[in-house]
Amino acid sequence: MIIIRPAEPLDFEVIAGFQIAMARETEQIQLNKSTVTAGVKRVFAKPELGKYFVAEKDEKVVASLLITYEWSDWRNGTVWWIQSVYVEPSFRRQGIFTTMYRRIKEMVLADDRVMGIRLYVDKSNAPARKVYEKLEMNGDHYALYEWMK
Repeated sequence: MIIIRPAEPLDFEVIAGFQIAMARETEQIQLNKSTVTAGVKRVFAKPELGKYFVAEKDEKVVASLLITYEWSDWRNGTVWWIQSVYVEPSFRRQGIFTTMYRRIKEMVLADDRVMGIRLYVDKSNAPARKVYEKLEMNGDHYALYEWMK
């Protein structure tokens, strides 16, 4: 059975490890462990930055994601961004992200102040795109552009 729960501050180490693994796996980038750990801890210290959720299977944290917030003046409400999604490789294709997404969606539906959910995905990540499309998300409206220091 998969349990989805808000992450607790003691989960920081496993979440930071997931982020380091994801960067290596998806972008071939080696992140600085102390920087990532400090970044994860900061979310727990400053809830206005976001909120982590984890998935547990057999009492082991096997996945995490981060919700961050975007104010929409068009909607007079907040949009939740799903970021930093990671599922341990040996637990993939078992419906863990789908279960996490459905839990997040239930929370959005129950809160009149939250207008929807967004996420971004690398265009070359066909497996993830298929999952998102099965969850009735679409990528038709926006292209993401960025500038990073």
